[in-house]
Amino acid sequence: MVQELGYLKETASQTAGPYVHIGLTPNFCGIAGVYEADLGASMVNDKTLGQRITVKGRVIDGAGMPLRDALIEIWQADAAGLYNSPSEMRGAADPNFTGWGRCPTGAEDGVFTFETVKPGRVPFKDGRLMAPHITFWIVARGINIGLHTRMYFPDEAAANAEDPLLARIEHRHRAETLVAAGAAPSYTFDIHLQGEKETVFLDI
Repeated sequence: MVQELGYLKETASQTAGPYVHIGLTPNFCGIAGVYEADLGASMVNDKTLGQRITVKGRVIDGAGMPLRDALIEIWQADAAGLYNSPSEMRGAADPNFTGWGRCPTGAEDGVFTFETVKPGRVPFKDGRLMAPHITFWIVARGINIGLHTRMYFPDEAAANAEDPLLARIEHRHRAETLVAAGAAPSYTFDIHLQGEKETVFLDI
């Protein structure tokens, strides 16, 4: 006799916002006493090696309006191209650089800001060097699953041209959505969720 299979129903989806800020950036929300400072608010100190840079931007919806309740996390290598991670086997990363940051978009203007260092090049899984880049993770009210993307640097044209991930983007004009505007030490990286300028998001 064939046993009847009991299938479970899928749990209803739940967006990250608006309560994500309370859990991840309580000081930003005016909730004191949880952390001395919100985790990820500072990536560098006065001993961090490498070129200091500032990355600013907005998360823009399909109507062209900046989201004022989004939260951004970034991950990146240090100036020597090493990650501050237990899985980093190529050497020791800069102990004065966290390698990750977290920032909510401003309630007034929707702008996020990271003070960091320009990352070095890291190898792709097949050994080819990737261009310097910063990985972004975006959550907000209305986004059911966090979105991943990357920011590349406009002053690294030669490295960008041989980057394995950028080379996989079929519609070449869309690769431009992953390249920041500006020049060192100040870069602007706007993330478009929908529309003509929609940013390329990564399925990882």
